[in-house]
Amino acid sequence: MERTYLPVLLLLGFVVMNAVMMLGLSHLTLRPRPTAVKQTPYESGIPALGDARERFSVKFYMVAVLFIIFDIETVFMIPWGAQFRQLSCAVPLAGNICPAGNTSFFGLAEMLVFIGILLVGFAYVWKKGALQWD
Repeated sequence: MERTYLPVLLLLGFVVMNAVMMLGLSHLTLRPRPTAVKQTPYESGIPALGDARERFSVKFYMVAVLFIIFDIETVFMIPWGAQFRQLSCAVPLAGNICPAGNTSFFGLAEMLVFIGILLVGFAYVWKKGALQWD
């Protein structure tokens, strides 16, 4: 049993030693030279404007929540795609192939209903103006 973990432990040891070596070398070779420019906050090439504690618009949170909801919903398509062959066959698969005459549209209809529900939700959000960024 310990032989099966040996490659993983060797890799983990190599990674840790490599990280320690890189940090040690950078600590030994670099001299800190702080300046006023180096100490200023920096975000995407744009100087910081205003206070960090200013309020965000509700639209920002609305778009973020909608993105998460629709993104998570589309992730549910991955298991469906992995099992599509089984879902579209009325009998168990024989050699990963559906026997002739036993094809069903259950798997396809299931996903069409799921996408239809997503589209209804998307249309509702669109009509309510939640996607408008004003």
